[in-house]
Amino acid sequence: MSLVYRPAQADDLAATDALVVTSINDLTVRHGFGPMATASPPSFQLFSLKDDPDGLWIAEDGGHILGFAWSWVCGDVWFLAQLFVDPARQGQGIGNQLLERTLEHARKSGAAHKALITFTFNRVSQGLYMRHGLFPKMPIYFFNVSRERVALASPEPPLRAVAIDGEATTMTKLAEIDARAIGVSREKHHRYLLGDPATEGVLLYAGDVPVGYGYIGANGHIGPLAVTRRDILRDAFATALKLAANGSATTISAFLPGTCDGALSLAVSQGMRITFPMLLMASPGYGDWTQYLPRNPGFM
Repeated sequence: MSLVYRPAQADDLAATDALVVTSINDLTVRHGFGPMATASPPSFQLFSLKDDPDGLWIAEDGGHILGFAWSWVCGDVWFLAQLFVDPARQGQGIGNQLLERTLEHARKSGAAHKALITFTFNRVSQGLYMRHGLFPKMPIYFFNVSRERVALASPEPPLRAVAIDGEATTMTKLAEIDARAIGVSREKHHRYLLGDPATEGVLLYAGDVPVGYGYIGANGHIGPLAVTRRDILRDAFATALKLAANGSATTISAFLPGTCDGALSLAVSQGMRITFPMLLMASPGYGDWTQYLPRNPGFM
């Protein structure tokens, strides 16, 4: 059978998730980190497919999915959420062909900036991305710790947290925070998170002034988190840690960029430890994340 590249359909997404899990675990096991990925409902992939189907592509041979690429766009930022190829078919140009199709998505959208997050030890993929104009910007570390340890060590939260209600005025505040933190509004992604019953979103206030937001999952994961000024990121992260510690998850985790000194210092002082390293790659002129903690490599 001949290899075919085609737009993804909703019925493909369970199979593509299985491919991604297999590919990630093959990579992390080979580099001594053990299996890290587990299957999960492809909720955000489905959301992205409905929002902008041009960003999701499949490579298949005889009905067997061999590769998957998925990108999304917000404003003038294009983000490559996933690009994975069946480990048995890597090195045959499939990844490059899929990347070309998602980069066409970026061109059609008029995106001025392109970015992605990949494993630091994924050298082959980094070379592929650099050949297409995306370069290493900064490390991003995945930290975690037992909730009990944080609960014992956390001081009172320095910022006031108010539940995000989805009203128009609240969404305007979130858009303003995002614009200052990452240069673009992500209103549609906030609405996606607000529809997730396993995630709690809060606006963060210093006095009566909204200075940031944060999301905490029922599993104890923090992110995304954004602030209007870099000097308050540590306080925002401290507040999110306290909220997560008040939950029932067994562990607390977060992705922390290497440029966020205050958050990194607080994480270490709270007993958090690095599980694995990742890397932000971006087109020139983008990726100065000193006011933002991503949710995960696919959501940003």
